[in-house]
Amino acid sequence: MASDSQGVAIVIMGVSGAGKSTIGQMLAKAVDCSYLDADDFHPQSNKDKMKKGIPLSEEDRIPWLEMLRDALRASLLGGKTVILGCSALQKRYREILRSADPNYPAGSYLPVVKFVLLDAGAEVLAARLVKRAAEGKHFMPAKLLQSQLNLLQIDESEGIVKVDATQSPPAIINFIKDVIFQARVPENL
Repeated sequence: MASDSQGVAIVIMGVSGAGKSTIGQMLAKAVDCSYLDADDFHPQSNKDKMKKGIPLSEEDRIPWLEMLRDALRASLLGGKTVILGCSALQKRYREILRSADPNYPAGSYLPVVKFVLLDAGAEVLAARLVKRAAEGKHFMPAKLLQSQLNLLQIDESEGIVKVDATQSPPAIINFIKDVIFQARVPENL
């Protein structure tokens, strides 16, 4: 297990349109820590593929996830709390992120890297993606939503916190703070 001086990382996960960036940024502000958006770590070649509606391959994803792991590790070793917005759709991808904790025993699901799934129905997600595309706010087209939903793999043994992403952002933030930070952050939140 990690020492008390080690930081904590919260990964806000889910498919495109779930609200990872919005919730991640708001949560980071609420708990006074940094926010990392996994999209900022994608090489241009990954972004170009997705813009064209081409799903990423394992060869595209693994180096990207390793960069994210390394960014999380730097924060953890610095004793900082960090929020990461990342799809983290597959169990094996989450294991890469969990390994940011140098003391993480693989498969134990007791790391200092915690996961929160923003869960919403396909219709809600599709509507959000169409709206976002019309506003020119993201490179991910709505036509890739189904490929992400097909990839999403949740194993109950992982202890992933599930949140209804159709709730208001403040309600989601309060829920995450209550569940994840109750033992780590004083009541001044």
